Amino acid sequence: MMTTPSPTPPRKMVQLFCDGACSGNPGPGGWGAILRFGTSEREISGGAPYTTNNQMELMACISGLQLLKEPCEVLIQTDSQYLAKAFQEGWLEKWQRNGWRTSGKQPVKNRELWEELLKLAAQHQLRWQWIKGHAGHRENERCDELAVKAREQIARGPR
Repeated sequence: MMTTPSPTPPRKMVQLFCDGACSGNPGPGGWGAILRFGTSEREISGGAPYTTNNQMELMACISGLQLLKEPCEVLIQTDSQYLAKAFQEGWLEKWQRNGWRTSGKQPVKNRELWEELLKLAAQHQLRWQWIKGHAGHRENERCDELAVKAREQIARGPR
């Protein structure tokens, strides 16, 4: 009797919305993210006392992906062209080929965060969607609220 191998189960489809905020650049910053699987949602946020907006955009995405416990298909929606274009337009591959240097021969900023994001990306099937920020996109607006709240808490310092 011949058995047919069971097909690989489809990966879970997850949506990740992410945003970062910074007061001064650098300065106190925050990030916010929403993970959605079916009808379940989880909001997360965090921040740093001295950071940049781009670092917070990266941290929102990294932090969301770190919560996934198995390989998933992930639609990442971000208002950060820096983040989306790095994947969509092949910037990361070029930077790596150039020894983590830009086309202007300068070291790539935030290399450690990009390397962490690449490690996480290798575990999942990612799709990227750039969305216009502050344009009424419900989840993007909520991520911004989370990021701003985290930034404000960081700026106030420990109580």
